Amino acid sequence: MSVALLEHPEPWSEEEFFGLGETSNRIELIDGSLWVSPAPGKRHQHLAFLLARGLYAPAEQAGLLVLQDVNLRLATGRIMQPDVVVADTDDIGTTVEAAEAKLVIEVVSPSNAGTDRLLKPQLYAAAGIGWYLRVEQPEDSVELHLQRLAGDHYVPVTVAVPGQELASAEPFPFALEVASLLGRRRG
Repeated sequence: MSVALLEHPEPWSEEEFFGLGETSNRIELIDGSLWVSPAPGKRHQHLAFLLARGLYAPAEQAGLLVLQDVNLRLATGRIMQPDVVVADTDDIGTTVEAAEAKLVIEVVSPSNAGTDRLLKPQLYAAAGIGWYLRVEQPEDSVELHLQRLAGDHYVPVTVAVPGQELASAEPFPFALEVASLLGRRRG
């Protein structure tokens, strides 16, 4: 990380945030502060890819776009980079607005599990995003926790594990075979 990042004397503006350009780190802007984390691990990235691939056709049929690691503006000065976003948007520009997001997906990382389980859902709910899918990755398995917005927080809709299918009519009709997310393993 550059010294300029560490020595920034004031809260970061969106203009300064976007001025950072592309980096190998995941950088998010929360109320003038930068949240920096390293690129996710291989399993994390593979799960996000498989989820995006599995949702692509049903989202496209509903007129929605599936994006990975896109800037999601929750409010002025709040820009997150969820693992996957399904949105009613086009493929122009660098940012999806919260009002366009129909489903946000976070694959829980061991290094920031509290953020993925507690803080990010609160921020997404405050932005009014209707659906949140949290992906847990216990050793040699995967769990999908689908939640919907109820007032100012998310409530559980269903949990699916290998051997089950996660199917929902909202926010668009889709079905995911959980076992298909276990992917290829070596070693």
